[in-house]
Amino acid sequence: MMQLETAFIFDAAPAGEGERILLLMLPGAKNTPQQLVDNGFIRALRERKLPVDVLALDAHVDLYLERADIERVLHHTLDEVRAKGYRRIWLLGISLGGSGAMICATQRTAEIEGVFLLAPFLGTRGLIAEVETAGGLRHWQAGEIVARDHERVLLQGIQGRMLGAAEPPLIHLGYGSEDRYRGASDMLSAHLPQSRVSVRPGGHDWETWVALWHELLDKRPLG
Repeated sequence: MMQLETAFIFDAAPAGEGERILLLMLPGAKNTPQQLVDNGFIRALRERKLPVDVLALDAHVDLYLERADIERVLHHTLDEVRAKGYRRIWLLGISLGGSGAMICATQRTAEIEGVFLLAPFLGTRGLIAEVETAGGLRHWQAGEIVARDHERVLLQGIQGRMLGAAEPPLIHLGYGSEDRYRGASDMLSAHLPQSRVSVRPGGHDWETWVALWHELLDKRPLG
């Protein structure tokens, strides 16, 4: 069993053929790994008989208040799973967990095969509006970044490392059309192939995220 420094749930797939994948799940700000279990996120993988081991972290909101804290936990986790022999690593980030997933994807790009984002939080509404005014993330200029402006750093990382990428890590995005925070998802979806974007009626809630999770998995990104 992995010895991590934060609470987690680990669920191994039944033995089967093919190289095993490690899916690191990062729930939203006030959500827990157990809620991912209760809402069927792991069950959806098992129903499809995918060779995916799941590690769901309790990356709670306090960790995100100081960028160094969440980075330390995420880097430590990736180091541990790679030490266990995993070479195919995917990420799932929901809401604020989407920020954590993209921190991993932009800082450890070569080690991440793919990213699932469900209604990701990538910046405040003011910052997202700034990007929209600039004509989208491709045209936006980060400008001078002051200390602790973590969201601007993250968007700059996404802009520089992941926009239009034809190689891993590939982003698979899902969000509700009535999500009150959908600005970030609209911003990101403009730079993704529509085959990797799922939008359905719904808000910023578990019911919508569960439906989107099934929809994304049905596109068979994991093989």
